[in-house]
Amino acid sequence: MFIDVHGHVSAPSELYAYKAGLLAHRGAHGRGGAGISDDRLRAALHEPNPSFGGESHLAHLAAAGIDLQLISPRPYQAMHSESPAFLVDWFTAETNDVIHRVCQLEPGQFRGVAGLPQSMETDPATWTRELRRCVQELGFVGAMLNPDPYEGTRQPPGLGDRFWYPVWEALCELDVPVLIHSAGCRAPARESYSLHFIQEETLAVIGLLQSAVFTDFPDLKIVVSHGGGAVPYQRGRFAPGALRKGQRFEDNLRKLWYDTCLYTRDSIELLLGAVGVDRCLFGTEKPGTGSMRDPETGRWIDDIHLLINDIEWLDDKQRTALFETNARELFRL
Repeated sequence: MFIDVHGHVSAPSELYAYKAGLLAHRGAHGRGGAGISDDRLRAALHEPNPSFGGESHLAHLAAAGIDLQLISPRPYQAMHSESPAFLVDWFTAETNDVIHRVCQLEPGQFRGVAGLPQSMETDPATWTRELRRCVQELGFVGAMLNPDPYEGTRQPPGLGDRFWYPVWEALCELDVPVLIHSAGCRAPARESYSLHFIQEETLAVIGLLQSAVFTDFPDLKIVVSHGGGAVPYQRGRFAPGALRKGQRFEDNLRKLWYDTCLYTRDSIELLLGAVGVDRCLFGTEKPGTGSMRDPETGRWIDDIHLLINDIEWLDDKQRTALFETNARELFRL
């Protein structure tokens, strides 16, 4: 069985028209709703999409043999840096409701991962109300956390800062994992949002491992998307500093989990060797950024399962753990 821990919802245009309306009237017309029918939700999953290489969301999953996908909001749509804060609250809740309905329409294919209303005009304890609603009322199995709610416009506290402790407390109380995944990057900026993801994930790993978070929250389950940013590749840079403290940086890396949403075999192989197969989870972000055909191989660039299958030293037990059992155990599926 293939369980993909890194997917995002494919929603009809009505959801993003709703977002545009909120940003236009800034709340003057009230919260309202996106008014999406079940038929429109189904169409967003079943109909070919030019953004996904001309295939539908479900066609991509079927071709890759993905039996279950955990879906969260599309990160670049999160608008965490918008103001006032209630706009972020309203759109986050509307998006989470869409995810819940998609999971109901395609039972067995999807499980929900909650977006959080991460406006920096409010505090993290406030964000956890939506987390609790999604887990306790909607049956979501995890959450997605943006380490940069300012979306590139200011510098937020690092994930090792006590600022984030109310979120860690709620995650431990609910016993659900969190996927670290940055959101948008507002212009003017030096980087694209794709590069922003990698930079923020890198900062997240180092910030967490150089803090007291896992001492204070030994049961906290954190998955870092896109293979942990640059850290596995650059781990030697941090090894001497850990040794000076009587630690091994490789051991510290294993306090976290990592998804395999990397688009080359050698990158995935490096990740597995750096942190261990038992700390990695199959993730594709399919369909999404990688949904283009490689002109040399004819494969979809986000066909992560094929890249993993190309790694010859993996045995059957390790492949099963990577594709299925690690995710099943961590997310209690």
